[in-house]
Amino acid sequence: MTKSVEQFTGVRVLIFDLDGTLIDSKLDLALSVNAMLRHSGRSEIAHESIFALVGNGAPVLVRQALGETASDVEVDRALTFFLSYYHEHMLDNTVLYPGVSECLENLDGRSLSVLTNKPVRFSREILKGLGIADCFQFVYGGNSFEKKKPDPIGVNTLLQHFSAAPRDAMVVGDSIVDVQTARNAGTWACGVTYGLGSAQLPDSPPDLLLDNLAELPPILDGIISK
Repeated sequence: MTKSVEQFTGVRVLIFDLDGTLIDSKLDLALSVNAMLRHSGRSEIAHESIFALVGNGAPVLVRQALGETASDVEVDRALTFFLSYYHEHMLDNTVLYPGVSECLENLDGRSLSVLTNKPVRFSREILKGLGIADCFQFVYGGNSFEKKKPDPIGVNTLLQHFSAAPRDAMVVGDSIVDVQTARNAGTWACGVTYGLGSAQLPDSPPDLLLDNLAELPPILDGIISK
């Protein structure tokens, strides 16, 4: 559901998801998953199938890729290999989505952060490698708190950091996990149509839906409506 533009002019805190929102990381993730499967003596799976598993953190991704028959010991070993391999290759093909740089450059006066289910060290290194780390005051990952998104603990922590009320903030992401996180924290939810989980957004509609993040600053400034 899209609201009138006036609804968003009070937003001063932006909380961005990473994979599928700011960065196109799907190829490096898929290649790393298949490397993990080969290492585990299992058959590779189609990239599209892997893309559908992304969004709930590395442990869930590895377990789902291995399948229901995998033991906890096998999952632990595979996760260790996956994290090591992905860390080495996570910037081989990963790039910013179109419009991301323009968006970040035009959000002056607002507080920006990243909240992702990806491990926090990897997230910070990717942001640095892609030249946008300095845009964000805080970066939190899937291992930063006791619970991952859609639990609101990360958003609530960021609201405290910025001394902001929930309706002063907007969670920006590509999946229903991000929308549910926003709902659980009481913030606005902005979805993007191009990400890994965007096909599921109709099942949990955000308040605002964008085809390109460059559209976001003028909407928040009240210059254009969506």
